[in-house]
Amino acid sequence: MPPRLTPPDWLVRTLRPQKAPVPWAAVARAAIAMAAPLAIGLAAGQPAYGALASMGALSGVIGDTADAYRMRIFNIAVPQLFGAIGVTVGSLVHGHGWLAVAAVTAVALASGMISTIGAVASVSGLLLLLNCVVGAGLPMPGDWWLAPLLMTSGGALVLLLALLAWPLRGGVPERAAVAAAYRGVAHLLDAAGQDPLTYAETRAAVTQSLNQSYDLVLARRARAHGRNPELVRLVSQLNAVIPIVEAAPAAHQCGVPLPSQVPDAVRVLADAIASGRPAELTPLTLPEPDGAASRAVDHAVRHAAEVAARTGDSDFTNVDDRLGRPAALRVRARRGVRNVLLSSASWRYGLRLALCIGIAQALVSIVSVPRSYWVALTITFVMKPDFGSVFSRAVLRALGTAVGLVVAAAVLAEVPLGWWDVPVMMLLAPLIPALTPRGYAFQTAAITPVILLLSDILNHQGTALLWPRLLDSLMGCGIALVAGYLLWPESWHTRIGDRLADAVADTATYVECAFGPTEDPAGRARMRRRLYRDLSVIRAEFQRALTEPPPTGRRAAAWWPLVVAVERIVDATTAARVRVRHGSPAPTPPEVSHVTSQLRELAQGLRDSVVLEEVRADFSGAGSQEGVLEHVRQEVAAARAIGIRGGPTAATPTAS
Repeated sequence: MPPRLTPPDWLVRTLRPQKAPVPWAAVARAAIAMAAPLAIGLAAGQPAYGALASMGALSGVIGDTADAYRMRIFNIAVPQLFGAIGVTVGSLVHGHGWLAVAAVTAVALASGMISTIGAVASVSGLLLLLNCVVGAGLPMPGDWWLAPLLMTSGGALVLLLALLAWPLRGGVPERAAVAAAYRGVAHLLDAAGQDPLTYAETRAAVTQSLNQSYDLVLARRARAHGRNPELVRLVSQLNAVIPIVEAAPAAHQCGVPLPSQVPDAVRVLADAIASGRPAELTPLTLPEPDGAASRAVDHAVRHAAEVAARTGDSDFTNVDDRLGRPAALRVRARRGVRNVLLSSASWRYGLRLALCIGIAQALVSIVSVPRSYWVALTITFVMKPDFGSVFSRAVLRALGTAVGLVVAAAVLAEVPLGWWDVPVMMLLAPLIPALTPRGYAFQTAAITPVILLLSDILNHQGTALLWPRLLDSLMGCGIALVAGYLLWPESWHTRIGDRLADAVADTATYVECAFGPTEDPAGRARMRRRLYRDLSVIRAEFQRALTEPPPTGRRAAAWWPLVVAVERIVDATTAARVRVRHGSPAPTPPEVSHVTSQLRELAQGLRDSVVLEEVRADFSGAGSQEGVLEHVRQEVAAARAIGIRGGPTAATPTAS
C-alpha cells in the first residue's frame, strides 16, 4: 500500500481489537434477559412494554462486568436506580420545549459531576443522563411511572440471572482473583534475573492483578471484616504474597535466574487457594537459597505457604492486616459528596458535558431533526471521562455506528415485526458482552442494531430509522469534538507529566520511609502499594494518550522512558530494603537524604518546565559504591539523564 494511503498509527492503535476471553456466562444472560421481555410483551399484546423492559435490560447487560456476586449488585442495581430517576425526569418534561432543554442540561451537569466519583458512580451518571434524554425525546406509553418501572424490571432481570449461581459459587470469584495474583507472581519469579523488558512487563501485570484482587476482596469486607472468616483468609493470603513481590526485584538485580522449583511452588499455592482446600497442600520442596536475595525469596514463599495451609478460623483472628480495610459506607458516601461539590475537576467535567448536551438539545429544538434524541445519546457515550479519549471515542463511535447500521439494515428489511424479533434478539444481544472487551468501536457496532430493533418495535418505522441514526450520530460526534474537546485545552494536552511528577515526589517519600529511623512495616507496605497503583494508572493514561492524534499522541509516547525509569527506581528501593532486612548494612541518613533530594529536584523540574536541560544526578560523596543504595542511585541518575527538548509548544521528552 502506498505510504499516503496507510492509516495513521494512532488510528491503527485505536481500532486494534484488544485481547480478552469471551464472558460466556454474561453472553447467555444477555440473550435471555433481552429476549424474554420481548416475548412476554408479545404474549400480553403489549410489544411496546416489552421493548421498554428490554431497554432496561440493555443497560443492565452493559453494567454486567463484575466477577464477584456482591459487586454485581452494586454494578447493576445502583445504576438502575439512577436510570429510573432519569427516565422519570425526562418523561415529565417531554414536549415542553425549552423547559425540556433546561432540564436535560441540568441533569447533564449532575451526571458529569457524579461520574467523577468512581466506577459505579460513572455508570450511574451515564444511565441518569441516557434515560433522561430518552424520556425527553420519546413519548412514553402509559402513566408517568410505567416507563421507569418497566425499564427497572428489565435491569432487575439481568441482576437476577447474574445472582442465580451465588449460593453454589459464592466466594469462587474472589478465590480465583487471589489465585490469579499468585500465578502472576510466579511468572514474575520466572522472569527475575532474565530479560529486563520481560521482567518490567511482567511486574506491571502483577501490579494490575494485585490491584484487581485487593479491590475485589476489600470491597466486600467493609462490613464483614472480622465476621466472615473466608474474607479474612483471602486478605491474609493476599498480604502473604506481598513479601514475594518485594523480594523479586532483589532477585532480579542479582542477574541469576531462580531455580524453577521456586515459581512452581507459588503455582502450587495458587492451585490450593483456587480450590479452597488448603488442607490438601503438601509441604513445599525448595532448593537451598544462595545469597541474601534468594534467602528473601525463600522466606517469603515459605511464609505464604504457611498462611495458605491454615484451616481453622482461629488462625486468622490476629492477621497482620497491613493494608487496612475500607471506611464505612456512610463515610465513603460523605467523602464522595464532598469531593463532587468541592472538586474543580468535577465542576469542569460537569460543565463540559452540560455545554455539549445543552447545544445538542437547543439545536434539535430549533432545527427539525428526526429522532433528535440520538444526538444527545451519542454525546453522552462519547464524553465519558473514564472511558478513554474523547477524540478517539468520537471516531470509534462514528465507525462503529456505520458498521452496526449495516447489520441493522438487514434485520429491519428482512425480519417482520412480531415473534421473529425474539430469536433475532437472542442472536444480537449476546454480541454486546462478547464484543465490549474488544474495544469501543466493537461495542458500538453490537449495540446499534439492538437499539434500532427496539426502536422499530416502539415506532414501526423500519429502515427509515437508518439514515436519521447515522446523521444524528455524526452530529453528536461533531458537537462533542468541538464543544467538549477542542474548546478545552486540558482535554487535548496529556497529563502524564504532572502525574509522573507526583509519582517521583511520592517515590522520594517512599525512600525515606523505607530507610527512615522509625520502623513502620504497615505504613511502608501501604505506601509501596499506593505508589505501584499510581504508576499503573500512569501506564493506563499513557496507553490512552497513544490513541490521540498528533501531536498529543506523539508527545505522550515520548514520556515512556521516564515512566519506565520511575518504576525501576521503586523496584530498586524495594530490593534495597529487602537486602537490609536480610543482613546488608543499612544506608546512613546522609545517603538517604541525598537520594531523596535528587528525586525531589527531578519532580520539581517536571512540574516547572517542559524543558529539562542538564538535570544530571550528582552523587559525589554520597556513600560507598558498594552500599545498599547503589542500585537506587544508578536508577535515579538514569531517570535524571532523560530530558525534555523542544520548548513549550513541542513538549516532547527525548533521551539526552
